[in-house]
Order: sequence, then structure tokens, then C-alpha cells
Amino acid sequence: MTDDQSHTEIPAEAPFDLFAQWFADAQKHELNDPNAVALATATPDAFPSVRMVLMKDYSPEGFVFYTNTHSRKGGELLANPRAALLFHWKSLRRQVRIEGLATPVADAVADEYFASRPRDSQVGAHASLQSEPLDSRLTFLGRIAKEGARYLGRSVPRPPHWTGFCLEPQAIEFWMDRPFRLHERRRFTRMPDGGWTSTLLYP
Repeated sequence: MTDDQSHTEIPAEAPFDLFAQWFADAQKHELNDPNAVALATATPDAFPSVRMVLMKDYSPEGFVFYTNTHSRKGGELLANPRAALLFHWKSLRRQVRIEGLATPVADAVADEYFASRPRDSQVGAHASLQSEPLDSRLTFLGRIAKEGARYLGRSVPRPPHWTGFCLEPQAIEFWMDRPFRLHERRRFTRMPDGGWTSTLLYP
């Protein structure tokens, strides 16, 4: 951790400014993927699942990540947009929990991000039948080779089933480590007018 936060308080306002500050700290001090975040989804029947994804953008409108919509998480988000994110920056001893509704980003936004990816990643997006059973790694490598040959010498288009989701937060909770597990938690809740109210929570 960069400094002693034992006497630091979580501010009671401006949650996006605070997230930007904490994320900047994580970018400086987390060794691997400071934008890694756990994404929790659920089926319409309320069966939950969770996995790690990479946040690729954020703003007051929400937190953006990308996926194959034919995957388990993609299908669950399309059927039930209620979702949650959890950032855990262990080196900083901080967490941020986010709850809200996830909706697909505009095609132009997905196209722009897809075009920025390494070519091998673009080819892989076409080759992977994400979340479906796979008989062997060789089968997947064969599909990658086939898709690579298909787009040899030309740009790789974004698959129509591959896009981004933006999770618009309805609640954001900041967690900060304290000695003896007497941690500090502050939960922000979005009000109908778009503003935020916040309260401390017992750890």
C-alpha cells in the first residue's frame, strides 16, 4: 500500500470522483490487471454465477466490459440485466462493489473497441464458441487457424454476437481496510433525480 490509510475517511459525496482516484492508485500499485473485476450475473430463475472480466472504460454513465453474447454471461445479461461488479485491489486493501443494470453498448462503440484489439484476439473472437463444450484444445487451435486464413490480408470485422455491456450503477459501495477488521464501508445509492445519497455501514 502506498501510504497509511488508517486515519483516512471515505468521502461522503462524488462516488465517481472517488472511484477515479482509487482506480488511479490501483493502476500504479497493482502488479497485474488493475482493471480486473468480478462480474456476477443471474438467470431469470435467480441462479447466480460469477467470473472475472476486464473493465475497459468507465464514466458517470457506467462501467464497460466486452463479451460474446452467446456465452453464459452474455446470455444471462440479455435475459436478466441485473448484475454486480466487485473490484478487489489487494495491495491497496480496498474494494469497490457496484450494483445496477447492464445494457449493450452502441454498435459504433463496440466496433471501435474491437478494432483496437490485437489481431489474434480479433480472430479468437470468431473462433471461440464461448462457454460451449470443447472436445480438445487442438479443435480450438484448428478453428483459430481456419478463421485466421479466412481473414488473411484483410481486416477482421467484429462478430455480430460480440459486444460490450455498460453497467449503470444504482449503488456503489467503497470498502477500506482498518486494523482488527474494524473496516470502513460507505454505500452510495442513486436517487431518482440522478444524484447520490450515502451512508456508512457497519463492517
